Parts: sequence; structure tokens; C-alpha cells
Amino acid sequence: MPPAIFHENVTIITGASSGIGRELAYQLADQGAWLALAARDQEALQEASEECRQRGGRAIPVATDVTDQEQCQMLIQRTVDEYGRIDTLVNNAGITMWALFEEFQSLDLFERIMRVNYFGAVYCTHYALPYLKDTQGRIVAVASLAALNGIPTRSAYAASKHALKGFMDTLRIELAGYGISVTISYPDFVATGMRDRAFKADGQRLGASPLEEGQVMTTEDSVRSLVGAMERRAREDRQTLRGKVGPWLKLITPGMIDNMARSALLQDD
Repeated sequence: MPPAIFHENVTIITGASSGIGRELAYQLADQGAWLALAARDQEALQEASEECRQRGGRAIPVATDVTDQEQCQMLIQRTVDEYGRIDTLVNNAGITMWALFEEFQSLDLFERIMRVNYFGAVYCTHYALPYLKDTQGRIVAVASLAALNGIPTRSAYAASKHALKGFMDTLRIELAGYGISVTISYPDFVATGMRDRAFKADGQRLGASPLEEGQVMTTEDSVRSLVGAMERRAREDRQTLRGKVGPWLKLITPGMIDNMARSALLQDD
């Protein structure tokens, strides 16, 4: 039986302490991947790394704030020092918000979300790129359906994911001659706990998800779809019917998509 595609694949995952990033680490560890797990929560990274080792992979925790360019550079260097190369970079770190734009008195949160969701990916990709060229590796970005359409109460989040999509789409074209694949994942609502940690207009945590988390996609199912797309070096990973059909409907009847997004806001309220 041939080895799994990610067996001994040196993979960096940002935002690996919880949610999609942590589950991705586990599923890749099941294949025997060699992982560098990055996030700010050192204790959670240690726990995730230990679990990955128990599943048959290798893993090192690298405490990293992706808004800090020097820390992103150190993450890349630490990975190369440990494993000697980089095969895959997964830009997954992200934060979100849940408030109408008119409710904001300060726009500091807009800058913070952009630094995490967009510039964190730019920094990590910049420093990893020379090594990915050597291995004809993979660049992966975990975006959102918010990267494809405006989402009420998520203006800063949607803007950051639109920026991430534009950056990754451009990289795909620029790197076509190097054998590097660029995959963008567009999860729908996933039960990651991320919405519990979303920020309100006053900068405080939301504290509880406004959605019925039991009625959305599980983290395990979302990550299985993502791993499949990574294995195939797919251009995109659209995980739900809404993600697959929505862009076509937007071309035909954009107003209907806006109304659907507006209706979702009213249901959340």
C-alpha cells in the first residue's frame, strides 16, 4: 500500500491551537505528517503537538503572533531548522467580529482583523516561499464564504477574507511556473467555537455564538474536505451546496444573494 500523500510532508499550520487548524493537524498527523504548529497559545499548542505525536506524526509547537512579521520569519526558520525543508504552508489563523458597521465608534478592530487574517498570511508566505519553490510545495489559505460575498455584521471579516482571496489568486498566477499549488478553502459556518470568541463593536468578546452550533458543519467534516483538496492540489475547496451554487446565482441574480444574506442577519437576531 503506497504511503499517504502527507506522510513525512513538512507542513506549517497557523492558528493551530483550536478549531480548523487543530483538527487539520490531527488529520495530517494520522497520515504521518511532520508538523509545525503555530498560534499564540503555547499551552494549547503543546497539547495539540502531543496528540499529533500520539497519532503517528511529528510536531513542534511554535508560539507565534502572525501580526508580528519577525515572529512569522522565526516560525519559518524554526521549521527549517527542525525538518530541513517546507512542503506545505497552511495560512489558517483568523479572528472575526459580529456587529453592524454603524455600531463602531473606533475602527481599531478593523485594523486588527486585517493584520491577523490578511497580513499574517502575507508575512508567512513571504518567508516560506523560497523553501516552497525548492519542494514544489503547497500554499493553502483557509478563507470563508465571506471572501465571495458581503456578509452583514461581518464587514471587517469579509473585507479581510476578500483581501486574502485576491492575494492567493494572484500568487497562483505568479507561481504557475514553479510547480507550487495554491488552494483556497471556503468553509461555510463550521462548529469551531470561533463565533464565541468574535468581537463586538466595543472590542469585547461576544462570549456565545449567535448560531445554533449543532446545526452547522462539524470541524471534522470541514477539515476532511480541506485535506482532500490539499491532496489533489485543487484550486478551491467549496464545502457546501451554498458555497458551490452561490457564485453562479450571484452572476445571474446578485440582488437575491444580497437578500439571502440580509435574511440570515434577521434570523441571527
